[in-house]
Amino acid sequence: MSTNNLPLQQPPQTRSVKLDKIDRRIISDLQKDGRITNVDLAKNAGISAPPCLRRVRNLEEAGLILSYHARVNNSALGFPVTVFTTVKLHSVGEGELRKFEMLIDKWPLVREAYVMTGESDFLLKIVARDWDDYQNFLTTQLLESANVAAVKSSLSIKTSKCKAGVPLGDE
Repeated sequence: MSTNNLPLQQPPQTRSVKLDKIDRRIISDLQKDGRITNVDLAKNAGISAPPCLRRVRNLEEAGLILSYHARVNNSALGFPVTVFTTVKLHSVGEGELRKFEMLIDKWPLVREAYVMTGESDFLLKIVARDWDDYQNFLTTQLLESANVAAVKSSLSIKTSKCKAGVPLGDE
């Protein structure tokens, strides 16, 4: 199963890998541009193309690089509304959490989901065509879920920052 289809599950177990300066540069460059050519990636890292490709494959196999995807323009694709929704469950046993995660995975409007500590059990990032589209999802799917105790929604006005990956000291 591809990790591209497992957004709600933990990443695969990573094996212990000691990253050197070259590996960090490769990961940093791929975070900025997943379509960078191996030749350009190698040049930026100061190595030739064949060992660069081996390093990328090793980083993928070690579970440090999980997937490659395009960042799209939600509004241009008909989904200008982004809502962050916190969900409190009645029961939070491992089985109940897993059931809710499987349910979330079936909802296309939910693009990201995080299990939380504190007041809420989940934080969902939801996209919608308009406010009515979100309200329909909320009332016919999310609130109809058996274990949902409470929901709070916050409408995003705009995205101020969206960076992929993690800071590797090169920003």
